[in-house]
Amino acid sequence: MTKAEIVAEIANKTGIEKVAVQATVEAFMDAVKDSMVKGENVYLRGFGSFTIKRRAEKTGRNISKNTTIIIPAHNIPSFKPAKTFVNEVKNKVK
Repeated sequence: MTKAEIVAEIANKTGIEKVAVQATVEAFMDAVKDSMVKGENVYLRGFGSFTIKRRAEKTGRNISKNTTIIIPAHNIPSFKPAKTFVNEVKNKVK
């Protein structure tokens, strides 16, 4: 499902214009991104958590040049669905 499909479905269910729904969806995504950039996790009860995970420094290989490279420590965004979300998907996916 794409962002456009999500906007269309919300607009159909609520009766709100697609332009307003799209602005709301984009504002939500911006709020999540901004919070995570500041180092804050985002918790949505019943849906899931957007968290920041720290990856340690590690050694990798560049196989085309046959050299060892150091991959620096870095942070990545992560999503962990809520148990109710997982159970609903598990029980209803066809």
